[in-house]
Amino acid sequence: MKLSELKRRFLEYTEIEKGRSLKTIENYDRYLTRFFGFLKSEDPGDITDEAVRDFRLFLNRQKAGNLRATGETLKKKTQNYYLIALRSFLKYLARQNIASLPSDRIELAKVSDRVIDFITTEELRRLLDAPNGSDIKAIRDKAILELFFSTGLRVAELCSLTRDIDFTRDEFSIRGKGEKVRVVFLSDDAKRAVKAYLSKRDDVDEALFVKVATEKKFKGESMPLSRRSVERIVKYYATKAGIVSKKVTPHVIRHSFATDLLSNGADIRSVQTLLGHSSITTTQIYTHVTDKHLRDVHKKFHNKKQ
Repeated sequence: MKLSELKRRFLEYTEIEKGRSLKTIENYDRYLTRFFGFLKSEDPGDITDEAVRDFRLFLNRQKAGNLRATGETLKKKTQNYYLIALRSFLKYLARQNIASLPSDRIELAKVSDRVIDFITTEELRRLLDAPNGSDIKAIRDKAILELFFSTGLRVAELCSLTRDIDFTRDEFSIRGKGEKVRVVFLSDDAKRAVKAYLSKRDDVDEALFVKVATEKKFKGESMPLSRRSVERIVKYYATKAGIVSKKVTPHVIRHSFATDLLSNGADIRSVQTLLGHSSITTTQIYTHVTDKHLRDVHKKFHNKKQ
């Protein structure tokens, strides 16, 4: 069977049996198509150690699309996306008893430790207090920010919320990455903010967060806020709060949610569950900014005069 046909079946399998998102399917399609174009073969047996090594060299020497002027090449993390897609494809071939390169022959490139963007507690408070108007836009934006910090939601998860959720309760379920369902919890501040916003709504749109009249370009335009719209809202209030030296995004508020829990004594396994991380390794990136013991050691022993 040709690689092009096997790729089609693999993508269908990944979507249906594995339940991956359409965005993931699109990315896998793009990564595999580029590899097959480099391979110049339709034979699964032609996927060899040498072919993969040559492809890795090819990727490592590619200029990134928006970095060509500076001569920078694709980041190792981006290169790994291609290898992850190829490795998943090879695992699928093995399950179908199709001879090709074993998936465990592919090792990912070593990447540097992830650097977390985070804001201080005082900056977070200024951000949450920034929407201080009485109009529906300010009330909506206050609800968005409070909900982000209370739940640690991803921006796509927040955009997917509907008015069907019972916001009089302290918790609700959300379907996140990989179609995994988790429970998130509402603080009193978040509940008050959302209820105040809903009491001002006079439309019938099912989405929880929608555009106000001044944000609509055309009559009859779709109401729900997009991911990009929410990102712009967060950026606007970060600037209003005087946080200009840092790039503040919805994900930065998610970082604040995690670091707040860990700083106040929450165990990392619980934080992993609340964030919806499939691996504890992902959650562990927060521990170096919340290790109170190390701060105490530094304060006690650093630069002490004899």
